[in-house]
Amino acid sequence: MSTLAGETGANDEAGGRSMYLIGGRRVMVSDLLEAGLIEAGAKLRFKRVRIGATYHATVTDRGRIRLEPAGEEFRSPSRAAMVAAGMRAVDGWRAWWVVSQDRLLDGVRQELLDRAITRVADRQSEDIDRQRVHDRLRQARSRAEDHTPERITVRELLALWGAKERGDQVSQIEADLANHGLMTSPGFRAVTLDTLVSLITPPDEPEETAAEGPPEVDDLPGVEDEGGSDLNVRLTVGNLSPLEGVESVHPNSTLKEAITKMLLNDYSQLAVLNGPRNVRGALTWRSIAQAMHQKPDATVADAIDPHVELVAYDRDLFEVLPTLQQREFVFVLDESQAVKGIVTTADVAQRYGEMATPFFQVGELDQTLRWVLNRAVDLPTIQRLCNRKITGFDQLSMGDYQRVLENKEVWEKLGWPLDRPTFISRLEEIRFVRNKVMHFHPDPVPEDAVDKLRRFNKMLHQYRDPA
Repeated sequence: MSTLAGETGANDEAGGRSMYLIGGRRVMVSDLLEAGLIEAGAKLRFKRVRIGATYHATVTDRGRIRLEPAGEEFRSPSRAAMVAAGMRAVDGWRAWWVVSQDRLLDGVRQELLDRAITRVADRQSEDIDRQRVHDRLRQARSRAEDHTPERITVRELLALWGAKERGDQVSQIEADLANHGLMTSPGFRAVTLDTLVSLITPPDEPEETAAEGPPEVDDLPGVEDEGGSDLNVRLTVGNLSPLEGVESVHPNSTLKEAITKMLLNDYSQLAVLNGPRNVRGALTWRSIAQAMHQKPDATVADAIDPHVELVAYDRDLFEVLPTLQQREFVFVLDESQAVKGIVTTADVAQRYGEMATPFFQVGELDQTLRWVLNRAVDLPTIQRLCNRKITGFDQLSMGDYQRVLENKEVWEKLGWPLDRPTFISRLEEIRFVRNKVMHFHPDPVPEDAVDKLRRFNKMLHQYRDPA
């Protein structure tokens, strides 16, 4: 028997599992089936009004969506809708209509989330935090549907989940957004932390469709499971350039105006725009000098370098490096194809410096501690304190250093005039910094963390020789 809104057929175990979903992964059709919110054999309908086409499907007893009459089965509503309609992208939760309930599959999903929140009687702090996120995303969804989407910086968005950077919580954040039928524009992974993004619902019916028949599997985003595209560890062009617009001049502007803007802002290049999406080229000091050499009364139009590169904000930075090496800069397009940023070779050098500095600081710390212990302690002592099989000092980890140096006898062998508990406490902080560095997140390591590494290394250099 089906369990619809207002009924209490879902048991406590299902309610608890649903609560996990709110802060864990994306909701699946099988979760709706397990909670009794939809039944096996339920008929689904996807109607594309614009082209007058309707597609049909059935929910199987395994929580899959079986297309009719083809018989293909999918765990993901979006994948099922994309294959059925031959579309490159579509939000299946807002496409499939549950015929017997006269509502979208998305509506059933929202009931599951609402029920999970209200059924948890013993409110733990984690549950309260999840409820707060749930309520905030419901409000954002309402605003998105009213075409007044909430705009928020990526930094503020992460803070809703108590995160300061796009680390291990990114998949959870994307799952929570997706469960509430939301996405960010531009994508929050591919921009800077201070870029403003809009919380929107996916387009009801994208214009782009496959030319002939359903798209090939390799062309479809993600994998069959919802959330299969969560893994995304790229460094993008937008991670370097805040999409706040670029300084520019009109083709009819004077060179005096252009030069003044470049001097005031310490720019080496300036966009020449006829509108946000109409790029005529760029001015550089070289192009200005060449134009004025040939024509003393040269104008902006005379000095334009038309050979500029335009790249999307979510383009992989490594793909753009050859162009940057040759051209020294690229203009960055936002999701509406407007020129909203610029990335230069100097920006790339700065970012790689931000990424490399903590990496090499950690490496220096690791080698120094290994060198110190190798001179002060024998291998059997190290093996005993690490409580695991180690055949050499080169196998020591940051946790091993901490365990060894916590030992009073080892510490006394070093002969350092330092307080052991305070040293170990800072080493524990360094261990967490090291883990963040080695996970290669796209956001720079905070400067205070880098300073801790520098100061720790400086102190080690002062006291590294054993007494």
